[in-house]
Amino acid sequence: MSTDPPIVAVRGLVNRFGSQVVHDGLDLDVREGEILGVVGGSGSGKSVLMRSIIGLRTPDEGRIEVLGVDARSTARADRQQIERNTGVLFQDGALFSSLTVGENVEVPLKEHHSGLPDGLRRELALLKVKLAGLPADAIDKLPSQLSGGMRKRAGLARALALDPPLLFLDEPTAGLDPIGAAAFDSLILTLRQALGLTVFIITHDLDTLYAICDRIAVIADRRVVAAGPIDEIERLDHPWVQDYFNGPRGRAAREAGERAAVEP
Repeated sequence: MSTDPPIVAVRGLVNRFGSQVVHDGLDLDVREGEILGVVGGSGSGKSVLMRSIIGLRTPDEGRIEVLGVDARSTARADRQQIERNTGVLFQDGALFSSLTVGENVEVPLKEHHSGLPDGLRRELALLKVKLAGLPADAIDKLPSQLSGGMRKRAGLARALALDPPLLFLDEPTAGLDPIGAAAFDSLILTLRQALGLTVFIITHDLDTLYAICDRIAVIADRRVVAAGPIDEIERLDHPWVQDYFNGPRGRAAREAGERAAVEP
């Protein structure tokens, strides 16, 4: 096991919405270079956790460090450091509908590197578009002109705009057909290897969990009840885990992952 400090450390996290307690003493580490899959039932607070880590929600209690920076800090320099070093792909892509793909990718570049010449900024946007697996001509298209899978990739291109070491993905394969989902999984693996990324991925896609995740974190009972390799998680004596991983879909995904592991 690595002795390096985690790239993200969450301790004692509490999130409430009125009288509803979503997280109560949640702890989680994200290790540098890993792909961590985050799973849990509906309403378990997976996206709330992500939003707390990246600073879009202020938790009621607890401590969060991202790349050694206090994620709850209100200091402008701390907020900027986290923003520059994290890329986020939201479930719906969250693209600006009135901007082209290229202009969407340029948004974080304009915010954090305002002195870049227009031509260089467009060249960087084109590089990210291609890196996300889109054709070059997608740069001048509006989101409405793209398929669902292409919009996901456009959102990924924007998430990669600042070359962040830490990438957050919220249900990236939701709404994709099996072929498109598998291609997206493969792309994430390739990007992790090529760019040295650490990836925090919220997903309900069992195929994704078996295909690309190094560890799985399970949110249940308002906290992370386990985090480890998937073969360890499968054996966890918890009702939700057993239903999720050992049901018909879980067994099918596990068998597919085992076949992929032995294929040349």
